[in-house]
Amino acid sequence: MGPIALIEEAGEKRFGQDVKAAEATAGPAAANAAAGDANPACIQAQKLAATGLTVTFGGASGIAKVCGVADDQATRQKIVLAAGNVQGVAGVEDRMTGSRSGPLAQAYAVVPGATLSKIARQSYGDAHKYPAIFEANTPMHRHRDKSYPGQNLRIALP
Repeated sequence: MGPIALIEEAGEKRFGQDVKAAEATAGPAAANAAAGDANPACIQAQKLAATGLTVTFGGASGIAKVCGVADDQATRQKIVLAAGNVQGVAGVEDRMTGSRSGPLAQAYAVVPGATLSKIARQSYGDAHKYPAIFEANTPMHRHRDKSYPGQNLRIALP
């Protein structure tokens, strides 16, 4: 399976600056190492755990590779999306496994003007089901009104 495509310009500036700026100041190898080290720390700070979690980043390709074993599929999906919701990351190659199966979910790329209510109406046919989207993306999504264009969210399938 190929990498999950993302919007490279969207996302958090997790490294204090975007990856391209870090590459220009520190050099490609140092920027890639810093990006690879920062992602697991951020993922663990969100209390998303996986055995043997490693994240590598290739600045030239913009692809992050995520490896490890998550307790369940939901945690696996959250880790992959957390690694990708970073400015400068154009895609994530998911090399993780989940030790238990769980409910299926799909990724949704937030578009300008989208709210969790609008996404819930589109995904579930009911705008009042937005808490399900918020819960499916906790702890990465800290506030229900703080989505941004290009962010990827988990949408649990009914």
